[in-house]
Amino acid sequence: MRTLPVTVTVVDSPIGLLTLVATGGILSGLYMVDQRHRPALELPRDDHALPAARQQLAAYFAGEVKDFDVPVALAGTPFQQQVWEALTSIPYGDTWSYGELAARLGRPAASRAVGLANGRNPISIVVPCHRVVGSNGSVTGYGGGLARKTWLLALETGVRGPLPE
Repeated sequence: MRTLPVTVTVVDSPIGLLTLVATGGILSGLYMVDQRHRPALELPRDDHALPAARQQLAAYFAGEVKDFDVPVALAGTPFQQQVWEALTSIPYGDTWSYGELAARLGRPAASRAVGLANGRNPISIVVPCHRVVGSNGSVTGYGGGLARKTWLLALETGVRGPLPE
């Protein structure tokens, strides 16, 4: 069995440095500084890797791209993958609650499990876990920090500003 090469590239963004992980040339991770559940990334660095992902992220932060179309490789349990796939159905600028996401998956009593899977999303922003909010619409639970989640949601609704401290 052949092992695919894994490299990282680091890009600057309005919400801080982002580390992109490429497995066999496909985006398999996108992590923010101090992100919860961020794996140890002692990997070779290749800042020329993932040009389409880097370009689309820059366009997203400029407000020019609403949907990503880069190939991704999501490694997780079947349930996690089901949740992560559902995240890509949340429209740009919209939010769903954890309960709504669970209901859309046909598992209305699984909002806690959906939240746990959402928190383990390895490709934040591109797989938009920031679009999931509390049942009352509150900004809750984001591995990259609530300030970043608030900023990303504001970007998508046209209310861009500095990242809150």
